[in-house]
Amino acid sequence: MRTKHDRGDKASDQRLLFGWGRTSPTLARVLEPDSAGAVDAWLHDAGSAQGLIARGLGRSYGDAAQCAGGLVLETSRLDAIGPIDATSGEVEVGAGVSLDRLLRTGLREGWFIPVSPGTRQVTVGGAIAADVHGKNHHRDGSFCRHVSAITLSTPTGVHEAGPEADPELFWASAGGMGLTGVVTRARVTMRRVESAWMRVDTERHGDIDSLMSALERVDTEHRYSVAWVDCSARGRRLGRGILDAGDHAPADEVTGRRAARLLEPPPERTLSVPPLVPRFAINPLSVAAFNEAWFRKSPSRPGQLRHLSGFFHPLDALANWNVVFGSRGFVQYQFAVDHAHRDLVPRTLELLQRAKSPVTLAVLKRFGPGDPGPLSFPMPGWTLALDLPVGPPALPETLRGLDETVASVGGRVYLAKDARLGRDVFRTMYPRLAEFEAVRRRVDPEGVLASDLARRLGICEDSSR
Repeated sequence: MRTKHDRGDKASDQRLLFGWGRTSPTLARVLEPDSAGAVDAWLHDAGSAQGLIARGLGRSYGDAAQCAGGLVLETSRLDAIGPIDATSGEVEVGAGVSLDRLLRTGLREGWFIPVSPGTRQVTVGGAIAADVHGKNHHRDGSFCRHVSAITLSTPTGVHEAGPEADPELFWASAGGMGLTGVVTRARVTMRRVESAWMRVDTERHGDIDSLMSALERVDTEHRYSVAWVDCSARGRRLGRGILDAGDHAPADEVTGRRAARLLEPPPERTLSVPPLVPRFAINPLSVAAFNEAWFRKSPSRPGQLRHLSGFFHPLDALANWNVVFGSRGFVQYQFAVDHAHRDLVPRTLELLQRAKSPVTLAVLKRFGPGDPGPLSFPMPGWTLALDLPVGPPALPETLRGLDETVASVGGRVYLAKDARLGRDVFRTMYPRLAEFEAVRRRVDPEGVLASDLARRLGICEDSSR
């Protein structure tokens, strides 16, 4: 057996790990392999452990990157970035490279990441495992649509996969939450841009029907769109919100002082939330007051120039914004339903108001066609993401009822955000689980790859049970 030194691993004792929502901590032994060979060695020897899973920067909200009593391989040292092809925009990167670093590297040469979630603090490996989506899904799809190849370390060896080479394994890994293997390298196609600035149209809408109709309209005109929803507003103002629709600004539109910052990268994070936030700081009254102020400060305004960091990743300005929810943490509930069931969006707002559950952030977007992956989340239609502080007594039962409703209309919950979904409703939401399990058994017949999420949802078990 190889020694720890031979594997190139940074020493680690057991650590308490949790997702960004800070709700389900568990203990695991954490290792930091510095090469694909070290990853292979740990996978080869992990049979005696209680499972193994990869972990990037810990930005999945629930328990997807945890493995209680087992091994967790942090990928941050797999951080090589190759040259960006000047014609195609393709670049080979290590799985531990963050989207933040890839964006900064590419922007110097006029390249932007093809799909950006709401934070840059996600690794490329994590973006593939969750098949992350962004404000341009209606136009460009999810992240894995822009990945041409991955190198995947599995218990049965190293596999090269892509949309053309071993597509079944590739698409099972796209949204497979790390359960088909550990991505060590990937080839990603970047997007050519002329500036680091966005041309943004902002619209303020007084109710949810107006807001959703506007999203349908702007998605035919703009590459990026997103809506903030005021979940405190009631009655005729239910679901009022702010819509931002944008496109990359060409160089000739960036004038004045901004021209000197034409390809300026996002600012480094310098602010953080104090570690001790009073439990009572987030309540229906404080959230309603914030929402009122936010709605009033954002009048309709076309054609404004905004730096891409503010448009794509406003919360990245705070390094640890999740601690504002205190020790109990929070749940992010994100679901997707098809166009025919758009009424579930306002119904959800009413349900949470009846449960007296404050929603600190609500984001509404439209999805285009989904990827072929059996566990990939996006589907054509609507997606609503909600940040919900843990605490209101009626919240757990309300969310369980919402799970059933979403599943009954053919919708699904995003596994990268989930910390609480039940097995039966999960199988209804993801009816192609058997396809995923067949691929998984091919590369991991002994079930070495495991996570807290997989155990909770029964993904590690035979899907026919």
